[in-house]
Amino acid sequence: MKTVIFPAREQWNELAKRPDFENERIEDSVDEILAEVKKNGDAALLDFTRRFDDADLDEIKMDLGAEELELSEDLKSAIDLAMGNIETFHRAQKEEPQKIATSPGVTCWRKSLPIEKVGLYVPGGTAPLLSSLMMLGVPAKIAGCREIVVCTPPNRDGSVHPAIRYIARKLGIKVIYRMGGAQAIAAMAYGTETVPKVDKIFGPGNRFVTLAKQRIQQEGTAIDMPAGPSEVLVIADSDSDAAFVAADLLSQAEHGADSQVVLVVSEERGVTEDKLSEILSEIESQVSELPRQEMARRALESSLAIVFKTDEEAMEFSNTYAPEHLILATANARELAENVRTAGSVFIGKWSCESLGDYASGTNHTLPTNGYARNYSGVSLDSFVKKVTFQEVTREGLENIGRAVEFLAEAEGLQAHKNAVSLRLK
Repeated sequence: MKTVIFPAREQWNELAKRPDFENERIEDSVDEILAEVKKNGDAALLDFTRRFDDADLDEIKMDLGAEELELSEDLKSAIDLAMGNIETFHRAQKEEPQKIATSPGVTCWRKSLPIEKVGLYVPGGTAPLLSSLMMLGVPAKIAGCREIVVCTPPNRDGSVHPAIRYIARKLGIKVIYRMGGAQAIAAMAYGTETVPKVDKIFGPGNRFVTLAKQRIQQEGTAIDMPAGPSEVLVIADSDSDAAFVAADLLSQAEHGADSQVVLVVSEERGVTEDKLSEILSEIESQVSELPRQEMARRALESSLAIVFKTDEEAMEFSNTYAPEHLILATANARELAENVRTAGSVFIGKWSCESLGDYASGTNHTLPTNGYARNYSGVSLDSFVKKVTFQEVTREGLENIGRAVEFLAEAEGLQAHKNAVSLRLK
């Protein structure tokens, strides 16, 4: 990690930039994949699955039967607990329609209606993110989405991780489509002989997946957000446990080489060079024990440890950076939390490690990255519904607001608008 001491404010925007992996280099590849799937459907999907996942399949679709799954009881219990907490948190987000009388005889209300068909992308490969299916599938079911399409890359033998199949069954999903990458996004956006076309696509992924989602959004298929490589910003102080802080930073670094982790400390909170060295040494000690240490080390190469003079500066930088995950590992964490203006999800205090939010606390782990926390929210129940407004006007209501509408329509030069009211008033 690169260490930066007391950066001037003019440097903050530059420090807040994410690693540049030259996305323009993959644009042509993504566009070719999208075009190929759109043109050749299942045949293209099978070809890409052979090329990219090294899996030779007869068909993309996998029916989920009732066969016994090779899954430990401990893992089943962990999944059950996590899904229960996720359901509790997201079910509480349901809104009952409130009818509002804006004028006598004029009643307006808003109602949440489920998005009919949604596609859930569950990353696989080196780390099958079974938790993503929980995070996306649970709110989709609560919202009442009529059709839920799940895509995940297969293993070389064509199998799908048993935990993913177990979660899908619990959600009432009977079919999984075995494919990954930009081709999976294309299949859900355009539809093929086997894969249904959906209205909105959810799920994290690598740069190819993220770019494919952005492309198909321009063509009319909605997406949850531009969620790319994972990131975390940890604010620590002299009381922080160095081992905890190091573990939190590495929990995101191990996602991939294009992840980024940022450690922020302030002189005001008593952080000395010795404390900073202790944390950095702990990172080195822990990373050497990780199975995915090569990826984590590459992520650390483009990551930062930044020392500020005051807490205020530390929080201002965090708000500038707009992290996907923000961990406040300080003695005054609750106080700092009141100053958060931009973040995907916030973890308060030394016991609130980010991994809990990734799996089982109940909040959603599908969050905006790359600074998009400035203008996007993480996935919630609202992500799976559209808000439809209704109004009912009586004759009295028309008489109360009709004349105002006539004047406004006339001012805009829209005579037919005025006539729709005037004819009724007569």
